[in-house]
Amino acid sequence: MEGLFTVFEKFTKFLNGIGAVALTFMMCLTVADVLGRAGGHPVIGTYEIVSLSLTLVIGLGIPRVSLDRAHVQMEFVLEKFSPRNQAIMNTFTRVLCIILFIFAGYHLFGLGNELHTSGDVTPTIRLPYYPLPYAIGVCCFLECFVFVHDIVKIWRVSHD
Repeated sequence: MEGLFTVFEKFTKFLNGIGAVALTFMMCLTVADVLGRAGGHPVIGTYEIVSLSLTLVIGLGIPRVSLDRAHVQMEFVLEKFSPRNQAIMNTFTRVLCIILFIFAGYHLFGLGNELHTSGDVTPTIRLPYYPLPYAIGVCCFLECFVFVHDIVKIWRVSHD
């Protein structure tokens, strides 16, 4: 199980790295566009590329942020419960999150199929939209694995 988690952890780091590259690209493109506008030659399609890149930055980072426990939590409420009740509440919230992310991932794949079938592209530079819902859908399913791993850790710690 730990070997599988190590591979999973490396994969989420890889996805997070892609998101970091997309963020760097967005910043460079924005600077180039601002300088180009000042010189009368803006970069065509900047708005579209930045919007699509932002989708990758946010979506590809979700599993890594959860693994690192870098998101906002309301632990001050849980601290009032006994360790067993904390484990129950944490498990309950993780199960709800698994259901939510399965639902989101499923519908993102459906959206990707719709966009692929319709041939929908961005208006200015004609980039296809469909790869983005697929990528974010995969990240939603990866997030489910993060929550399953959390549940295993919660109960492993509570029984030690």
